[in-house]
Amino acid sequence: MTPTTVRRWAWIHKWTSLVCTIFMLLLCLTGLPLIFHHEIGELLGNEIVAPEMAPGTPRASVDTVIAAGLAMYPDLVMQYMSQEAGDDKIWHLTVGKTRLDPDFKSIAVDARSGKVIQENKFEGTFMNIMLRLHADLFAGLWGMLFLGFMGLLFLVATVSGVVLYAPFMRKLQFGTVRRERASRLKWLDMHNLLGIVTLVWALVVGATGMINTWADLLLKYWQNDQLAEMIAPYRALPAPAALGLLQPGVDASLKLEPGMQVGFIAWPGTAFSSPHHYGIFMHGKEALTSRLYKPVLVDAVTSRVTDSRDLPWYLTGLLISQPLHFGDYGGIWMQLWWALLDIATIVVLGSGLYLWRKRGRTGSVS
Repeated sequence: MTPTTVRRWAWIHKWTSLVCTIFMLLLCLTGLPLIFHHEIGELLGNEIVAPEMAPGTPRASVDTVIAAGLAMYPDLVMQYMSQEAGDDKIWHLTVGKTRLDPDFKSIAVDARSGKVIQENKFEGTFMNIMLRLHADLFAGLWGMLFLGFMGLLFLVATVSGVVLYAPFMRKLQFGTVRRERASRLKWLDMHNLLGIVTLVWALVVGATGMINTWADLLLKYWQNDQLAEMIAPYRALPAPAALGLLQPGVDASLKLEPGMQVGFIAWPGTAFSSPHHYGIFMHGKEALTSRLYKPVLVDAVTSRVTDSRDLPWYLTGLLISQPLHFGDYGGIWMQLWWALLDIATIVVLGSGLYLWRKRGRTGSVS
């Protein structure tokens, strides 16, 4: 590259890095405990564990599970119920004053006995604070979009750093850290080395993080597009006066998709259904397919399946990117690698700030 080209790339790298670094440090620091959220939850005693029962214990009807949850709050109504991808022993019920009430209660009910285990207490916990800071800075959609823009700047900074790596390191062997020279050179070499080592991880996590900030927008587009098509035949009908039992609808969904299992269920009148339907979202049983949902709409009165279709590509990409962002695909070893690479990226970001600060004082050139 010509000196002019190098200076242009250096300017891009400098300013994109400076603008996003503080927020990237925050995301790396809050993301570190989120990689181990299950393990930390167990350590703090916040994880809900189902009681031991004999293998093959039959499952209770979902209507029995719902009745047990609502018995705790008889004045509230059902919104959603869900199960963890790797644990079908517990149903997590969400109830509120209305179907769309954001101030909801979450209740864990044993899927086999139909008895309440405990009420979920997540709001205000350490992991909840870390998640909110990491996801939206406690600022909702605008916070998510802002962090998405910071993620974009981080990707530009990473790519520009790769472009600059060759001209700045052409006289040094790979992995060289000049410890015998000024401390600034030592940190420059460490910054460059760790930046290259963590390159692929930084691009993957940065890109998936940016995609995750679009989640609300992508879901709203799906609701106004495909979900609207699925419920179109019912649009002019009045909402039913009473809802039928849910278990027949679950059975019909499992019959329609025999190789899948229920991930979560949305009640009529919530964001993922219509006033006339239970939205039953199925997922696969393998590591990858357990993250991919297929919506099945069931008539809330007759329990008849009215429509079912695969999610569009943009929601499939979103669902794949979410666990990849936190290293949830490969068990504890992938989590440990994610944590080590996260720590290395914190060093890269911190050393970048140090180098900029030292450069401003000494006027030296990288």
